[in-house]
Amino acid sequence: MSHNTTSRQYNRQFGFTLIELLVVIAIISILIALILPAVQQAREAARKTASQNNFRQIGMALHHYHESHKAFPPGWIGVTNGQADANGRTGWGWASHILPMLEQNNVHERIDFNLPVTAPSNRFALEIELPVFRSPNDSAEDFWELRSKDDPIVILATLPTSNYVGNFGTEDLNLCEEFSLGKACKGNGMFYLNSRVRFRDVLDGTSTTILVGERKSDEDKNWFSTWVGVVPGGEEAFSRILGVADHTPNHPDSHFEDYSSYHPGGVYFLFADGHVKFLSDAINHSLFKALITRKGKEPISDGNF
Repeated sequence: MSHNTTSRQYNRQFGFTLIELLVVIAIISILIALILPAVQQAREAARKTASQNNFRQIGMALHHYHESHKAFPPGWIGVTNGQADANGRTGWGWASHILPMLEQNNVHERIDFNLPVTAPSNRFALEIELPVFRSPNDSAEDFWELRSKDDPIVILATLPTSNYVGNFGTEDLNLCEEFSLGKACKGNGMFYLNSRVRFRDVLDGTSTTILVGERKSDEDKNWFSTWVGVVPGGEEAFSRILGVADHTPNHPDSHFEDYSSYHPGGVYFLFADGHVKFLSDAINHSLFKALITRKGKEPISDGNF
């Protein structure tokens, strides 16, 4: 047998035909198609666990604050000449007041709460991104630019991103802009202007009253939230730290001040008793609003949602 004949036999014995190669590729593709959903589910489960852990930390911090101050922190501070003013000094929001309870004493101690959020001496706080206030599903930048509501070209501040906002209630948060000096803008939720809500004020029950909810960022619409507080004159200034139940979670027609997330099927919420619950996108709107109010006296049981 010649050398060439031997080589041809060797190639026929150990080589791959085009059909065989296509079969192998098809098998690999099927395996990837089967494995990929499982991997994605595992990743989503991990992100949900991380979101729950963030909420639990925030919940414990809020409870510790209540224990120390006999009330939950104010939604935001706004005072002018000793009178309530939604756009007054100093603007610091609920999340900034619980920093010591989140092991952020070094940040809290450097903040001068007697000065506005944007005061030069407080600038360092605006440059701190805190992971406990970020949803693992949100891939937005860590900082964003707050523009003037009167002139979008003007940038008032660069603020750290957050995905957790306090519960203002069911009423229009933007109406706070129209309140005259001395008139407090109060919501029917847990946080509002200069609020001091106590456990005993939650007549609907702490297990059925939302304390904090989740909100996703939208870079195209400049929809970002922050943990810092209110900057007077900024676009959607109050909604940057608080949310309302104008729509159900993840509603297709939702506004910026509503609750939303990148989790499939719903949004996580922290309740006043400290437990964390995932509420479905399909929740009844009336029931959702009942969970938002602190003393609406709506009959609710945990089995309803």
